[in-house]
Amino acid sequence: MSKLNVDQKTIMLLFSDKKSDFLIPDYQRPYAWDESQCQTLWDDIFTFAFPDNNYQKFEKNEEYFLGSIVTFENENNKKEVIDGQQRLTTLMLLLRAFYAKFNNMQDDNSKSTRDRIAQCLWKTDEFGKADLNVLKIDSEVATDNDKDEFLDILKTGIVNKEQKSNYAKNYTFFQQKIDIFLSEYPSYFAYLPARILGNCILLPIEAESQDTALRIFTTLNNRGLPLSDADIFKAQFYKLCNSKAEKDDFIEKWKELEEKSGKIFRPLNGIPMDELFTRYMYFVRSKQGIKSSTTEALRKFYEKNKYSILKQDETLSNLKILVDFWNDVYTQNAERFSNKILRKLFVLHYAPNGMWTYFLSVYFLHNKSENHQLNELQLDVFLNKIIAFVWAYSFTNPGVNALRTPVYAEMINVVNNKDINFDEHKFEENNLKIAINNFEFKNGRPITRSMLTWWAFINDNQTTPTFNTNFDIEHIFARKRQENDKTLTNIKNLEALGNKVLLEDKINIRAADYRFSDKVKYYKGFINDKGQHKDGTIISELVHLATSNTDFTEQNIIKRTEDITNEFITFLKQNNLIK
Repeated sequence: MSKLNVDQKTIMLLFSDKKSDFLIPDYQRPYAWDESQCQTLWDDIFTFAFPDNNYQKFEKNEEYFLGSIVTFENENNKKEVIDGQQRLTTLMLLLRAFYAKFNNMQDDNSKSTRDRIAQCLWKTDEFGKADLNVLKIDSEVATDNDKDEFLDILKTGIVNKEQKSNYAKNYTFFQQKIDIFLSEYPSYFAYLPARILGNCILLPIEAESQDTALRIFTTLNNRGLPLSDADIFKAQFYKLCNSKAEKDDFIEKWKELEEKSGKIFRPLNGIPMDELFTRYMYFVRSKQGIKSSTTEALRKFYEKNKYSILKQDETLSNLKILVDFWNDVYTQNAERFSNKILRKLFVLHYAPNGMWTYFLSVYFLHNKSENHQLNELQLDVFLNKIIAFVWAYSFTNPGVNALRTPVYAEMINVVNNKDINFDEHKFEENNLKIAINNFEFKNGRPITRSMLTWWAFINDNQTTPTFNTNFDIEHIFARKRQENDKTLTNIKNLEALGNKVLLEDKINIRAADYRFSDKVKYYKGFINDKGQHKDGTIISELVHLATSNTDFTEQNIIKRTEDITNEFITFLKQNNLIK
């Protein structure tokens, strides 16, 4: 069981402790508090310390809780800050602004308070005297170009005009607030910092390891952004840089990875950069020959052997190549992919689960040419194979976890230049047909949308929309029509696959237009009463139905359902996936 040291402390007790040597580590995010947050902090503290603007109404035993600070002691005996960085930094700036104001005050209370603040900002000797050259806090944040300003402000108490960082702005803000306070309460000025030091409480939580500290932060903090796995990986890359030039170069590369990942990845858990590392992890797993369907947590995978994977020369460049590939996928870059390939990628975008993204990442990284391109004919074969298998497997073995066993094995085949055949998992035709025919194609089930997307886009003449085009699932034979006319002999046909089609959500068919003849104009496009042209659907099959059919009946539903099922079985045979 992990050991924790938890004991609430006043700012004075925590900051002045000789063991308090705080480090904001390189994997932390840059300081982000702005003036509005500093204003809130100031207002809260002032209201607490001077109730009703009256210093005499303060109860000396009252305490004001400012939050927690989660740390662990690293190998250099520094308290590495996992949570509370923003709060800790801001309090240091506030105390430094008070210290600067006390410089010209000679009364006993002022000098005493000034000395106490000094013990919080700087390390002290055995007699408690502050060494103004050694701060009690340091910052190594890799992507914070202003961290030196923070340390310089703490050392000098001066902000230069050219300094525009959040540190400088917030320090100046506190200086202004202190000046106003001093002008209004000159006789009681020392009381405010004294009460901040002695009555404002923090809850320091000291964990025995970084891993424990991160878990505590994730548990405690459900409002802010917890440190991601990618933040930890960034620190490991940063440590490999031997010069300022190398560090600056790395930071630029990392920012580019973050920017592109943020635009294209939408992970259910973690941040976009975590998703990039996850897709790369499957490539590394495959090269290592790992077939196990139990996938390690992302950080656990990369931290093995002291982050040896991140220390490999090709890792950072491979991440760049991989994010560029996926950027071209999601932006549907016609210079990299043909229309045929873009249609297949669009179909995969509506896959019943996300396993295909890992499979394609492995395939790309292993088969890319020197200029990072893929052979189109081979890529087309690969995409057809995974579409056919993933779709069919969703009927026989639903759930992404079930898909791991066959896909992980084929990932290893990819990196070993073997054919992808799914030999041990091919489908028995009759059993698959039964599974499809007995499946309830409810709108909320992913495979319903997947099958409709596949059916719409196997048409070579079908236009491929952008990934951000939103489609609803349209009942060609409207549910309201059945409610009113009750013409279906088998009510199950209402929710059959043959009665459903993709339709852009911007095409708003009125509830009153429930007959097929009423809906045709929406499918084809029309001129409204105001003379405005309303676009029809891009789904070519639906346009064809609207043009060639005068009605869509139960027999049409049955036939279309059979056509989709039979065509899908044929698709599987073409990809050698039927026993």
